Amino acid sequence: MVRFVDIPGGTVTVTDARRGDSRTVNLQPFTIATTTVTASELATGKLSAEPTGLPAAGVRWVDAVRWCNAASRTEGLPPAYRFEGGDVHWDAASAGYRLPTEPEWVHASRGRTSGPRYGPLEEIGWSVADDVHGPQPVATKAPNAFGLFDTLGNVWEWCWDRIDPARYGDYRLLKGGGWADPEWSCRVGVRRGNAPDALVEDTGFRLARGAAAVPGEDGGQGWSDTADRRRASIPGPLPFGWTQLP
Repeated sequence: MVRFVDIPGGTVTVTDARRGDSRTVNLQPFTIATTTVTASELATGKLSAEPTGLPAAGVRWVDAVRWCNAASRTEGLPPAYRFEGGDVHWDAASAGYRLPTEPEWVHASRGRTSGPRYGPLEEIGWSVADDVHGPQPVATKAPNAFGLFDTLGNVWEWCWDRIDPARYGDYRLLKGGGWADPEWSCRVGVRRGNAPDALVEDTGFRLARGAAAVPGEDGGQGWSDTADRRRASIPGPLPFGWTQLP
């Protein structure tokens, strides 16, 4: 099993059910890990050529992006993220390790298919149907056509994107479902989110790698900060409970 695979470019449609809209993204080729980061990799700060064991779980988004930077420095790559106070900025031109964007994650997870999952869930992902009580070792169910394991089930995976900047501010996106989730949650199109500093037991992360834009652009591969702030700009008073991206 290889640690990273090259994913060909392509066109992917991402749907936001709350807003009731979809957008089509033309992706450039990118590189992504075949498994989520494992618990041993998280602890040692070193990537394994052939990852085994349990996935890292209970990982905060902010710790995932810090880990990406640390892994980049270890291998002599420019870090993809810059911290300014409580804000995190992505240098999309960096060749370092990073979290995938939602369109990248969707494209990679589908593995050349177009349905809600790339195969029968019992064959490809750990869910509530397996009656397990925690994450299971990575790569123990069938991979997709790209060679990616566990994109559905086992642990939810952090993406770089904000889930809904109009309603939830800087909350970040989670994809894929976890070991305790029902079948309907373990679908490519399902979106969940949480605060960047939230610690939830069934969340992990998968690494992407490589530049997603040219220097000076504010994003890439289907995401931009400008677009997020435009989505957050709702005129008039906010509905009760909403926390708009400042």
